[in-house]
Amino acid sequence: MLDIKLIRSNPELVKENIKKKFQDQKLPLVDEVLELDAQFRASKGRGDELRQQRNTISKEIGKLMSQGKKEEAQEVKKQVQAIAGELEEMERKEAEMTAEIRKRMLVIPNLIDDSVPIGKDDSENVEVQRFGEPVVPDFEVPYHTEIMERFGGIDLDSARKTSGNGFYYLMGDIARLQSAVISYARDFMIDKGFTYCIPPFMIHGNVVEGVMSQTDMDAMMYKIEGEDLYLIGTSEHSMIGKFIDAILPEESLPQTLTSYSPCFRKEKGAHGIEERGVYRIHQFEKQEMIVVCKPEDSMAWYDKMWGYSVELFRSLDIPVRQLECCSGDLADLKVKSCDIEAWSPRQKKYFEVCSCSNMGDAQARRLKIRVKGSDGQNYLPHTLNNTVVAPPRMLIAFLENNLQADGSVRIPEALRPYMGGKDAIR
Repeated sequence: MLDIKLIRSNPELVKENIKKKFQDQKLPLVDEVLELDAQFRASKGRGDELRQQRNTISKEIGKLMSQGKKEEAQEVKKQVQAIAGELEEMERKEAEMTAEIRKRMLVIPNLIDDSVPIGKDDSENVEVQRFGEPVVPDFEVPYHTEIMERFGGIDLDSARKTSGNGFYYLMGDIARLQSAVISYARDFMIDKGFTYCIPPFMIHGNVVEGVMSQTDMDAMMYKIEGEDLYLIGTSEHSMIGKFIDAILPEESLPQTLTSYSPCFRKEKGAHGIEERGVYRIHQFEKQEMIVVCKPEDSMAWYDKMWGYSVELFRSLDIPVRQLECCSGDLADLKVKSCDIEAWSPRQKKYFEVCSCSNMGDAQARRLKIRVKGSDGQNYLPHTLNNTVVAPPRMLIAFLENNLQADGSVRIPEALRPYMGGKDAIR
């Protein structure tokens, strides 16, 4: 959410940003906000006048009463009652206008960084660089669920009976592999100086509104019927919500946290749920990284964070590339974002496994997260998030890139301590 002062002072900049994101249908919102804001400020000004009049008249009543002029005081009291009625109406209108302004402000997208490439959708995202040599082996790489089934590692049929499409049972060494990857990712981030956290897996609606756009919320979140609770789609939601209404001492920044959680997503939209695979599903596990920092430090943290993803995947012998997200592919709260994509030897192309985002001060403004500066003044911090690993997508990349000609799956050295010392799954 933008600062209302920015819309007042530079509405054309806000409109130009909307155009860059190819959301021209939102352009009228800027003028609507300006009109409502003008009405609100006029109403508030009138309300302040009325309060001042009420205070002045109240003092006059007190003076009349002290002089024994009760009848005159009663007449003056009628003026106070009239003012109170008008003031009540003004306050009601102010509350309505505040709600209408906020409703529109929540939909107007955040200003994107100047470095973001302009494009309509993810087909216009830009490859920045590659890490590791993508290899296509001289033997056939089966579909990922077929690899898992060879080890008795997945049961989709039973999951359909208990839960429907978009769920699975992981079994044996494949289940152990998923746990190993999560544990390795946890320790990897702890070694980078991040504090490990397991957050609540349900959050209130005001926290959901604070961390994501309404469009994303409707497409992703499961609501608990009859409760003001939502299942989290990623631990970022709960972790940023941890700081709601907080005033952080400046010396406590940056806050660097890595969190584990299950994630629950509707996955509505064009992509849909896969019946056969586990690339797009309703439930999965994830290790996340979150940073809350000074505004001037956020771009440096952004570069560090996506770099950590690259380092982790390369330590498991998985080639990856960085893809810069274009303007039309950025969610409304994002200032800048990139995907880390892993190489798929079977498909002979890359696919998304991590997403790193700089949210600027949008989440902080929505959730009223503030920092007490050294000068005693409060300011809004910046928030960032990035996937460390998210099985089972990570498992797909792992299995395909470490599959051997004899059907076994090699365990890279970094992961062996988490697999009981095994060097392969056979």
